Amino acid sequence: MTRDEILASLFPNGSDIEIAGAILAGNATLPDGRPIHVLGITQGQNLGVDEAIVLAGHVIEIIGSQDRAPILVLVDSASQRMSRRDELLGLSEYLAHLAKALLLAEAEGHRTVGLLYGGSAAGAFIATALSTGTLVALPGAHPAVMDLPSMARVTKLPIEVLKAKAEATPVFAPGLDNMVRTGGIQIVWDETAPLAPQLAAVLARPAGRDDRARLGAVRGGRLKAAEIADRVVALATALHQGGQHG
Repeated sequence: MTRDEILASLFPNGSDIEIAGAILAGNATLPDGRPIHVLGITQGQNLGVDEAIVLAGHVIEIIGSQDRAPILVLVDSASQRMSRRDELLGLSEYLAHLAKALLLAEAEGHRTVGLLYGGSAAGAFIATALSTGTLVALPGAHPAVMDLPSMARVTKLPIEVLKAKAEATPVFAPGLDNMVRTGGIQIVWDETAPLAPQLAAVLARPAGRDDRARLGAVRGGRLKAAEIADRVVALATALHQGGQHG
């Protein structure tokens, strides 16, 4: 589906969304009449300091409105922009700023939903799609935290070895199916059906539930994730209680 087809299917009542280069931002109305904020990076573009600060600014403005309306983040990007200018300006800090803005929005009562409908990789994927409270995708999306050729350059392992590991270990491998198995993507939507009811179903889920570790365990992609998450929660609880008694 194209970006415009997706927006039309999501918001049959229309939307007020401005598109400036690769960035889109605006508002729409859900079929039940509730407002929703819409942001995104599209057209398969790289996410650099300019795009990251613009998107983060939109998120912060939304938080300041205190309307607690959900935020939908459309994602179709390449990786972060690996240029000398962006690196010298501190690209990693810009990406972290965007990720933290999305996390703050969720903490302040805005449901954040990422919709991956194209590509996304590396820091761009982490700072947008993976920083939303719930990530869904459309068939044909192709996420990658790091592609195999890049892994080969970093690890110095032959590409054949990495391909074999990718086939056996979902948490290690790029691709939509592997991201679903690890629990990073909650569900792949049916693109042959209207998208508005599918978004409504996601928003109807109880807020504050992060099911990624559990989903990764159930789907066989992260067999130890839920166990480790439970240990972290138990440790945090014990430290908090200890601090209160101290």
